[in-house]
Amino acid sequence: MLRAKALILAAGQGTRLRPLTDDCPKPMVAINGQPLLEYLVGWLKGHRIDEVAINLHYRPQVITDYFGDGSAFGVKIIYSYEDPILGTAGAARKLTTLFADGPFVVVYGDVLTDLDLSDLLAAHERNRQRDPSTAATISLMSVANPTEVGLVDVAADGKIRRFVEKPRADEVFTDLANAGVMVIEPFLLESIPPDTFYDFGLHLFPQLLAEDLSLYGWILPHHAYCLDIGTLEKYEQAQVDWQRRQLEPSL
Repeated sequence: MLRAKALILAAGQGTRLRPLTDDCPKPMVAINGQPLLEYLVGWLKGHRIDEVAINLHYRPQVITDYFGDGSAFGVKIIYSYEDPILGTAGAARKLTTLFADGPFVVVYGDVLTDLDLSDLLAAHERNRQRDPSTAATISLMSVANPTEVGLVDVAADGKIRRFVEKPRADEVFTDLANAGVMVIEPFLLESIPPDTFYDFGLHLFPQLLAEDLSLYGWILPHHAYCLDIGTLEKYEQAQVDWQRRQLEPSL
């Protein structure tokens, strides 16, 4: 299996989660009494990822005071401060030197998941062995609200053909959307302008497809759990789901 580093995207304000985020960034809201970000760090460590970068913008000291250098959690944490905020892809671009030595994992910091990251890394390794132009392998999940998210068009071999952002009801062609965890090749960081707001789904991935680079999808198995906790309704759902599933990072 690939040994990888990881980037957790944690710079957002989480305005839709107010008042929970009045005093803390979105990934620090508590799920079953534990910050979501602590769960994600433990989940990464359970898949042998022990070097983790976290980008910061809104109330950064809440995260740095809690995690320190990461040693208390069994990992090494590197912080990347952003002012102004750089977007999901811009955050990775700022850390080009850190991620220069091989594929790395990107995790959206508002996602609660128990997906098998080791399987995703293995799928990416297979993709790049058969297709040297592979730039990323993106986890995909079925969603109930396809008109409210960015949809992903995937061929039978897993190759992504296009991204469609929030289509009209008559334009929906699939229920597959980005699940918020992906494996990235470092060479694609060269396609991101430095010190510029740049988003993976909105800017970078369509650009890479236009350049004939290969992006692949990895569809979550039905037993995997994945939820974006970015609204109060989803946050409450996460609390109920945790109790029902007894989600635990694989330590």
